Amino acid sequence: MFDLGRIREAVKYEGGVSRRLFVAYGGALAALPTLARASQSDANMSFSSNPFTLGVASGDPGAQQVVLWTRLAPSPTEPGGGMPNRVVSVNWEIATDDSMRSVVAKGTEFATPPLAHSVHVEVNGLEPGRWYWYRFHVGDAESPIGRTRTMPARNALPGELRFAFTSCQNYEQGLFTAYEHMVEQELDLVFHLGDYIYEYEAGRGGKVRTHIGNEINSLDDYRIRHSQYRTDPLLQAAHARCPWFLTFDDHEFDNNCAADISEEPHIDPADYLIRRANAYQAYYEMMPLPRRCLPQGPDMRLFRRASFGRLADFMVLDTRQYRTDQPNGDGKKPLNQSALLRTNTLLGAKQKNWLSRGLVSSQSLWNVLAQQVMMGMVGFPNQDSPLVYSMDQWPGYASERMELMQFMADRRVPNPVVLTGDIHSNWVNELRVDDRRPETNVIATEFVATSLSSGGNGPENPAGLGEILAHNPCVKFHNGERGYVSCTVTPEQWRADYLVVDDVLKPGGKVFPRASFVVESGNPIVHKA
Repeated sequence: MFDLGRIREAVKYEGGVSRRLFVAYGGALAALPTLARASQSDANMSFSSNPFTLGVASGDPGAQQVVLWTRLAPSPTEPGGGMPNRVVSVNWEIATDDSMRSVVAKGTEFATPPLAHSVHVEVNGLEPGRWYWYRFHVGDAESPIGRTRTMPARNALPGELRFAFTSCQNYEQGLFTAYEHMVEQELDLVFHLGDYIYEYEAGRGGKVRTHIGNEINSLDDYRIRHSQYRTDPLLQAAHARCPWFLTFDDHEFDNNCAADISEEPHIDPADYLIRRANAYQAYYEMMPLPRRCLPQGPDMRLFRRASFGRLADFMVLDTRQYRTDQPNGDGKKPLNQSALLRTNTLLGAKQKNWLSRGLVSSQSLWNVLAQQVMMGMVGFPNQDSPLVYSMDQWPGYASERMELMQFMADRRVPNPVVLTGDIHSNWVNELRVDDRRPETNVIATEFVATSLSSGGNGPENPAGLGEILAHNPCVKFHNGERGYVSCTVTPEQWRADYLVVDDVLKPGGKVFPRASFVVESGNPIVHKA
């Protein structure tokens, strides 16, 4: 996709990577569907095997629109997905009934080789606040039927919203059992907060199944890894049942990545950004994202806003792409001056300003940050020093984090709630401007979901639980099992149910509630349900 030699020459002669080169190459992707219309490729293909092996999905719904997704791949874990190197026309339709008799919109999109024969249909003109069903046709093949919905009208106040959020699904380390239970819950939405795939080589910590290949680097590598994950039938079923909002963390690209900085000093800066461009393109190809999220080389805008009527505003964040490097390294360190520097940022200036404007302009009862890394300033006991904090999470960027909390307090943002993934354990945190000062006011509530499968089975009571709770009054719950969080939101209260899986290492694991918490509208103090 990229002229690698030319990009490396830009590094050699300009002392850095010229993003104009990446934009020139990556920007051409946006024109592909339009160019394909002129070619009118053969729509009467005959397939010897199912081209819809990766299922269907929908995402980023609005009050009158939604994105429908599929990707043609008869051989999903082979380079090219088993598709010919030509444009293929794909018909789609969306209906108000599950038998697809009352079709309200239909059309044709074009699956192109440069985008791995993925299809992103942006359907507009739908009715607010209702369910729809959809499917795709190509040649003699028909996709499964998916279900999706639109958000309520912007001025409507729905009585209830039911959604789940999750993250961290390592294919090798556990089965995706939790998705089976999500499907049974009949949710309105799912939020995936990152680590949808893992980039590691095959067998690194593997227990129940094995990645294909070495640590991924090329565009084909990332495509195949995503495809391997998407062949999981439980993951496919969850995607087909309701629309998703997705954002990436680090493992969709490279562990603990930070902006344009490789964690490995021997990596050439051009190679680093070329790899990131590969990762971002494959991510877009495999997710039900709108066309405005299509990457420009190594840049991909994923921070965006969605509203469930006046009940809830969701600000979906990206805490990887724009951050400064982790202070003092990636591990747990004391919260010293390096972590407190005002120049440290997780959000970057553009996203930070966008977030501030969104919070101030919101007219919703609940204002939600759907993001990746833990915001609670949780200190971990350490025998050789004072409490240590994760530099990869918000404490490593403590000044910006405290500024955000103060902004919410000063502007009286209604009912702020933070949804978090990444850490492979469950937490409930009450957030203050500085969580080390428990005598000050609580500003917001944070619900942290454990991993869906990463790490294999985890303990109900993690090691050092008593000390963590004793040193951190902001922490109201901590648990190490696998699962997800299911939320029920009404105008009066927010309920978070922590659902865990008894065994992710073998089929047939059981999902059950471990703990439930409630926050009343107008009061960020957390109570056990």
